[in-house]
Amino acid sequence: MIVRFYAAACAAAGVDQVNITLSDLASPTLGALVQELGDRYTGTTASGLTLAQVMQQCSFLLDGVRSEHEAPLTEETRVDVLPPFAGG
Repeated sequence: MIVRFYAAACAAAGVDQVNITLSDLASPTLGALVQELGDRYTGTTASGLTLAQVMQQCSFLLDGVRSEHEAPLTEETRVDVLPPFAGG
């Protein structure tokens, strides 16, 4: 699946996009993906936040639809990691 990072999530990850396979995850859910990404990318933003910390405030879109951590994933899922923008 393709994971696209925006704003502070991109800064913390150090990349704007990655490919992840379901076999990389403990389970095929958004929550497992968030855990894997937080463990895998240990860089920080300019203000010192890790990706795991940034993602605590993020919204996640699966194929354009806002989703919660229980949402199932497939190999074809596109995941957008969206931190709050302009305080929103």
